[in-house]
Amino acid sequence: MNKCLFLICAIAFILCFGILSTAPAQSPVPDGAEVDKIAGGYQFVEGPLWREPGYLIFSDINGNTIYKWSPVDGKGIFYTPSGNSNGLAADLQGRVLMAQHGKRQIARLEDDGTETPLATHYDSKRLNSPNDLTVKSDGSIWFTDPPYGINSSQEELGFYGIFRLTPDGELILLDNSLSRPNGIAFSPDETKLYVNDSQARKIYVWDIQPDFTLANKKLFATMTGGGSADGMEMDSNGNLYSTGPGGVWIYQPDGVLLDKIAVPEQTTNVAWGDSARNTLYITSGTSVYSITLNATGVQTGINKPTKTELPDALELFGNFPNPFNPVTTITFTLNKPEQIGVQIVNIQGKVVRSWDSKNFAQGAHSLVWNARDVNGVPVASGVYYCLLTSTNGNRTLKMLLLR
Repeated sequence: MNKCLFLICAIAFILCFGILSTAPAQSPVPDGAEVDKIAGGYQFVEGPLWREPGYLIFSDINGNTIYKWSPVDGKGIFYTPSGNSNGLAADLQGRVLMAQHGKRQIARLEDDGTETPLATHYDSKRLNSPNDLTVKSDGSIWFTDPPYGINSSQEELGFYGIFRLTPDGELILLDNSLSRPNGIAFSPDETKLYVNDSQARKIYVWDIQPDFTLANKKLFATMTGGGSADGMEMDSNGNLYSTGPGGVWIYQPDGVLLDKIAVPEQTTNVAWGDSARNTLYITSGTSVYSITLNATGVQTGINKPTKTELPDALELFGNFPNPFNPVTTITFTLNKPEQIGVQIVNIQGKVVRSWDSKNFAQGAHSLVWNARDVNGVPVASGVYYCLLTSTNGNRTLKMLLLR
């Protein structure tokens, strides 16, 4: 081969390889797919949350009510008055958590219909107006606290923060550098936190340290156009879905805009739902929309399994998803109050993660394992066993982690 021919072939190879290596990622939005309006006639909707055995709940902030919708029963009321709730989430036991504008707090809705305030003050000063929240696999609640819903004379903190509420009730300030912190989401492996600055239409990302503090704040993306950035979700591939001007903006893990979903009205928040977790539910102005995507949503928290009868003894159900990456949910049911211990053991019999033995009430419970060991280090792919120990017998569950 002469030098000219070799040079031409080399250039052609480089150009071809460059084209292949920089090919854009495929959008999770099917060709021609559009949103469907499933409910309307509300005042200002927010905070969608999918619940088992198969219905959506969402806040009507101005209506002071949490509504529900299901494909079988249609529309109904879930809870009222809601304290002008905004963002909604589920804790690890499946109870509904509310970011309440009117009461300026994070609260939990108990099974008997009563409310338990979880976070009302920081440093003896009242919170501004908790807006959106998400639950980490250790049970901690992370939320944003802008001043929407109050006027300047009501502000006591003097800043607008991102907070972490620990499982034992300690409220920790993580960051106060944003002018209007709003939507909040974890990366699938929970090593990064995403929060948008609403009016600035910017999304920031931090590294979550082993001690749960935030570090290395970076600008992830900037939106253009009129309107504001609002609620966010992640899919299992690490793509970020943020409401913003004109609808839902989908970003790759590197911050490159992948696609947009056009939605009527002022789009406020999103949530994954349905049994396959591939339907994105979107609150927008006075209505709720849905669209089925070629993606699977990351589950935060867990909804309580529904059973009409209690078991005769401890029941350990299959985890989901299984195989999994990066997180899986383990569910079990008790026929009476009992002390339960939980361990994750690798195939060599070594305990890689454990939860302190504690008392659980009668009924259904769940926990989330994020495939990390006791030191927060990701474990390797392979077979793992979940061991539940109790005075009512022990149970073992086989799980498969694929990274």
